[in-house]
Amino acid sequence: MANEITHGDAGVPRRDFLLLAAGALGAVGVVSTIWPFIDSLEPAADTIAAGAPIDVDLAPVKPGQQITVVWRGRPIFILRRTPDELKELQSPSDTTLLRDPNSEVDQQPEYAQNWHRSINPEFLVVVGICTHLGCIPMFEPRGSALMDASWPGGYFCPCHGSKYDLSARVFAGVPAPYNLPVPPYNFTAKDRITIGENPKGSDWDFSSVEQI
Repeated sequence: MANEITHGDAGVPRRDFLLLAAGALGAVGVVSTIWPFIDSLEPAADTIAAGAPIDVDLAPVKPGQQITVVWRGRPIFILRRTPDELKELQSPSDTTLLRDPNSEVDQQPEYAQNWHRSINPEFLVVVGICTHLGCIPMFEPRGSALMDASWPGGYFCPCHGSKYDLSARVFAGVPAPYNLPVPPYNFTAKDRITIGENPKGSDWDFSSVEQI
């Protein structure tokens, strides 16, 4: 018929086709109009880069085990230390190996400036980036096949040989100049932390560390 346009196998009256086409164009126009609004609801690039706080459940982490999460695009090591490991951290056999055993350099908030460099001695929370050239150290507990018999347990950076103990304190005589930094965090429950937020009463700024 003269007033029909064939589209595929179905016959569609020209008037109906034109109405459908106009409707489709109108829908495209509406999407084009509202897209900038929808796009404006997305977080800004600087907000994404700043990194929102993240919650981490510590309950599944067993003594002697480490997990890694990501905050602000950086790996965060969370280690659950055993009683024996905590005892070793206070022993001269460990502390005499270290460049900054008392964490005098500002690589941590005031609430982690202690021998265990943490809020709860059982859990270490540090940024897992070597302070030499930004490599990612490997967690090597005591008895690791990679290390010698005198190794007390800690972190080893295979790139240039930097070492850190189980409080992430840097050894003396290695390329890395500083302890691994501690991010802001707090316990929101017995087995849960929020990384990116200080405990109540602290306004410590992560950008104040000597080296991230």
